[in-house]
Amino acid sequence: MAHPFPNFVYILADDMGYGDLSCLNPNSKIHTVHLDALAADGMIFQNAHSSSAVCTPSRYSLLTGRYNWRSRLKQGVLWGYSAPLIEPDRMTVPSLLRSLGYATGCVGKWHLGWTWAQNRTTPEQVDFSKPIQNGPLSAGFDYFFGISASLDMPPYVYVENDRPTAVPEQTVPARDGKAFWREGPVAPDFRFEEVLDRFTEKACEWIAQQTERKRPFFLYFPLSAPHTPILPAPRFQGKSGTNEYGDFCLHVDDVVGRIAALLNHLGIAENTLIAFAADNGCSPMADFAELARIGHHPSYVFRGHKADIYEGGHRIPFLVRWPARIPSGSVCRETVCLSDLLATCADLLKVSLPPNAGEDSLSLLPLWEKTPSLRPIREATVHHSVDGSFAIRKGRWKLELCPGSGGWSHPRPGPECEGLPSVQLYDLEADVGERRNLQAEHPEIVGELTTLMTRYVEQGRSTPGPRQPNTGPDRWPQLWWMLDQAARA
Repeated sequence: MAHPFPNFVYILADDMGYGDLSCLNPNSKIHTVHLDALAADGMIFQNAHSSSAVCTPSRYSLLTGRYNWRSRLKQGVLWGYSAPLIEPDRMTVPSLLRSLGYATGCVGKWHLGWTWAQNRTTPEQVDFSKPIQNGPLSAGFDYFFGISASLDMPPYVYVENDRPTAVPEQTVPARDGKAFWREGPVAPDFRFEEVLDRFTEKACEWIAQQTERKRPFFLYFPLSAPHTPILPAPRFQGKSGTNEYGDFCLHVDDVVGRIAALLNHLGIAENTLIAFAADNGCSPMADFAELARIGHHPSYVFRGHKADIYEGGHRIPFLVRWPARIPSGSVCRETVCLSDLLATCADLLKVSLPPNAGEDSLSLLPLWEKTPSLRPIREATVHHSVDGSFAIRKGRWKLELCPGSGGWSHPRPGPECEGLPSVQLYDLEADVGERRNLQAEHPEIVGELTTLMTRYVEQGRSTPGPRQPNTGPDRWPQLWWMLDQAARA
């Protein structure tokens, strides 16, 4: 007899754009057949967002249900030798599910920091023969196989549970172009071009083991692709008709197909929730100009890309299939966020979150079940760029507390923003491409959203509940200066 709780498989692509999926972009030149099948059998979210436009912070929010800027990381990302970001006593999705009897596994790119043995932040002072500490096993996972950060960040070693699988014996030189990676120590069992398939094999093995043990399970499967180094396997090279990035997206699509096929083979697909999302928008390393020449646009109709405060930075593909509960062919247009996973799991399993957990997480269960409601589940959603700039979205309005992209696209922070208004206000229903700044025409909306953003910061949460502290300084000089500028606009 099947266990009453559903299984969860959460696949997180790395730097994959909304417009790369043919089920989301009718003009996509990349035909993602397996993702299209997942969408047809479940629900498409057309207005889903990562909490940040870059890797580390969006992963923090996904696992903790808390906006990334409440952590100590106020801008940028972690690196391969960085200390752990998730606070020691903080509830996470896996720690909640493990407390309810779930097996919890993580396979793939961690990028949330851990403590290397004898770590002094330089490779020469890491003892790879000793176990790591404060990694995935300390954040609620029973099992881990993966890498410390992005595939282009050293050290290039696999870690299984809390131990490197091999000690680096040499240093690999840096590489440029789409196959970019940084110089660093590499272990003898590590091959860049094999990583994605190695992860998939480990994920499939772990799913099969838990099914045999008849335990409900949660697999968090953060992929290393299509982030650099862009290295599609030979069987995908040239298959997309675009470039190496498009071929790598087909490789990611194949991974999703392999997981879906395994769930069907094991007879557990009906009661397994499989979700697919990306951690942020597509990176310029995909070569947008090259793709545009053949009519493909990874950001679809949205402005900007990875790192930006604009929609292309944080509006992401998000698909969910759960045959037992979610009708096939469903479409959701409400604004949702990666941070919503924790509250959704708690709601689904009928447990209450403590006041100091999931401060920015809201349950998606009413949307999956299409429960009628007079108001959206999220009052507003906060976005964050690589340089620490903020935006807040409520209904049709999006207020960006910076004069430019806050990231890597024009106008970049600095001289390119000189002479521009200090804040931006866009009506996304009329102008989804964020081209007409309405901050001067609607000071009342600027004021309303400024007040709401201030409350979210000061309360330490955006959900109902008692006030909570933010980690690190409660006041960010840049944010408070921009809120002041918005109030004066």
